[in-house]
Amino acid sequence: MKTQTEKKIRELKKQKNAIILAHYYTPSEIQEVADYVGDSFYLAKIAKNSDADMIIFCGVSFMGESAKILNPKKKVLMPDISADCPMARMVKQGKIKEMRAKYEDLAVVCYINSTAELKCQSDVCVTSSNAVKIVKNLPNKNIFFIPDQNLGKFVAEKVPEKNIILNDGYCPIHVRISTEEVLENKKLHPNALVLTHPECEERILNLSDFIGSTAEIIDYAKQSKNSEFIICTEDGVKYQLERDNPNKTFHFTQTRPCCVDMKLNTLEKLLKVLETEENEIKINEEIINKAILPLDKMLELAK
Repeated sequence: MKTQTEKKIRELKKQKNAIILAHYYTPSEIQEVADYVGDSFYLAKIAKNSDADMIIFCGVSFMGESAKILNPKKKVLMPDISADCPMARMVKQGKIKEMRAKYEDLAVVCYINSTAELKCQSDVCVTSSNAVKIVKNLPNKNIFFIPDQNLGKFVAEKVPEKNIILNDGYCPIHVRISTEEVLENKKLHPNALVLTHPECEERILNLSDFIGSTAEIIDYAKQSKNSEFIICTEDGVKYQLERDNPNKTFHFTQTRPCCVDMKLNTLEKLLKVLETEENEIKINEEIINKAILPLDKMLELAK
């Protein structure tokens, strides 16, 4: 049964020709009212192609920024403007400039989980679902992969012909997933397959039956004949996994991989932002003009 808050959200959304985008890591009630739920790449494409006047992005700051960069003329709002991703700025000042001076034939490949400023200094953006494909298709031999070292390592293994230089950034949620707890889960559930996001450390990837983006994990679980899985990514994905697979079981590590920032998105905040139109993402034109280039290149190369 729909709550009064949900009803108001749907009414206001219609009145204002607004579209609600939600990442898989947001709370289940947010995913329930969203028009589109997905990972970074999917939501970037939806934002780019939307004919809505207003985009409400339920996620963290870099996602709202990406939606604004792709839609500079539209109003982009976030339920909680303080929702952040620590990894998004984990590149030391001057490091990109230093790498460009050191390597003649260098492409700076920027994970979409990054600030608008970092995107401005990059050649192409990638997501966990298209990083391997895009790096493989770049003409450059030398790749500086920012900001996530774990996704960078994963790409390096898949594209050994490239010289991939790693940055020292990481996702605090994914690196907290411990080998001991995954092994304990495997012992308790010997028939379960381990499905893992490449933001996890290599030791976790080595224990996995499948490695992929959040959307790829969801798709794998849906297509698999197996009925039991150990999931090594943020726990918000459980909602979609159980919705798609009511007869399958999903286990997470005992120390729950939960992104507190993603959980700042609530129905009450979503309703308030629709009512007041506050928490607008504002980026100056110069940054938008620079940051759009690697995002557009990503959308083009990932077709």
